[in-house]
Amino acid sequence: MKRKHLTVVVTAVFALTAIVTATAAIAGSGRQTPTERAVAAALKAKKPKNVIFLLGDGMGTQEITGARYYQGVANPLNVDRMAFTGFDTTWSVKPGEGPTYLPDYDPDSASTGSAWATGQKTIDERISQGPSTAIDVPGKNLRTLLEIAQSEGKKVGDVSTAEITDATPAVLASHISLRGCQGPQNMGSCPLETKGEGGLGSIAEQEVDHKVDVLLGGGRARFTAKVDSGPYAGKTVVEEAAAQGYRYVTDADGLSSVGAGRPVLGLFNDSNMSLEWTGPAAALGKGNAPEACKEGQRPSNEPSLAAMTRRAIDLLENKNTKGFFLQVEGASIDKQDHATNACGQLGETVAFDRAIGVALDYQEDHPETLVVVTADHSHTSQIVGEDSTGTGLPTGYSTNLTTKDGQTLSLTYGTAGYEAGKAPAAVPPSQQHTGAAVPVWASGPGSLAVLGTNDHTDLFSTLQGLR
Repeated sequence: MKRKHLTVVVTAVFALTAIVTATAAIAGSGRQTPTERAVAAALKAKKPKNVIFLLGDGMGTQEITGARYYQGVANPLNVDRMAFTGFDTTWSVKPGEGPTYLPDYDPDSASTGSAWATGQKTIDERISQGPSTAIDVPGKNLRTLLEIAQSEGKKVGDVSTAEITDATPAVLASHISLRGCQGPQNMGSCPLETKGEGGLGSIAEQEVDHKVDVLLGGGRARFTAKVDSGPYAGKTVVEEAAAQGYRYVTDADGLSSVGAGRPVLGLFNDSNMSLEWTGPAAALGKGNAPEACKEGQRPSNEPSLAAMTRRAIDLLENKNTKGFFLQVEGASIDKQDHATNACGQLGETVAFDRAIGVALDYQEDHPETLVVVTADHSHTSQIVGEDSTGTGLPTGYSTNLTTKDGQTLSLTYGTAGYEAGKAPAAVPPSQQHTGAAVPVWASGPGSLAVLGTNDHTDLFSTLQGLR
């Protein structure tokens, strides 16, 4: 989707206002505030040399606000350091004959990821392929931001706390009709896209074949599976990576010590990476007696998202004059929202915010860097009032947490499906995404483009510094 003339008008108005404000502040005080410095940087028309794109999976306004409140209302998050904020719509499309496709208002991470990665709408479950008549009919492969960055000579990185073959990291370095076809042993639903049939292979194989310079996350089991067709038949994807020059690391110590100069594949868990926090389970209605989350639960052999982000930047910028593109995903915000795990969700949001801090600290010393933060879709958790009277209780699953202000933060989850005529499940069923617009934050050259209400497809141009 291309922005209409309204975007140009709105951006121009904001830019002129920013110039007046910044100029007045400089004249009156002789020094600039961080916001004024950010405005000055954003007004420069120069295309960013480096781009760091951070995505909190399922991190809608309620999720980020919940983390902010839990940490204490007087303690701002790192994302609050960013000067410009807007909103993006995230709708996907339904299968059809085309060329016009009907909208789907409540999307998944594959279609929304493909939107920002390629600038085009597609159907749910699809990875950087266009829409088609049915979910099992592959679409046209769409060029991605990572592929464009590589064509410009930039280094590229892909980091996630999920399996690195999950939807968000996959959209940059693979093209496949169904997001579940993650490893060579998961291709049953994508029979026409195996290498044996002349296709590109599973997501894991494609990520390695794309020669992503830094590939960090979970999903080791997808890569230790054996390839059954193509030039590496009989070998694992890890062995395929090694044959293509990758260094392979499996723990925090290995990541910290690996040298620059060759691609790095870091896989730190067989599945998704471990959670940072744990806490009380959700219950129907009012929920539990308030208690604090238990922090520091991630095993020490698994690097934090902030540590992976810092190391990825180090490796990407080493002796690199053309810049880099780095995507960082805080993946399990979404996964714990699905599971009604309030502490898991909040802990992953706080960990994601620390990764944002790493990116912003780097940007302070490298002002030619654009940093953009957003979510792929909204989710279910809602901040609701404390109810000491017993009336007006939420109808979903609720958790009560004691915040660092010593107050009760009540989160409720109420978007799970149900079967008519049957009582709710004793164990919370998986909660569903919601279709609300998501916030977008930006700082650096080109960041004015996020102002106003845009669509996720517009990020494709923004992240190239084209608008």
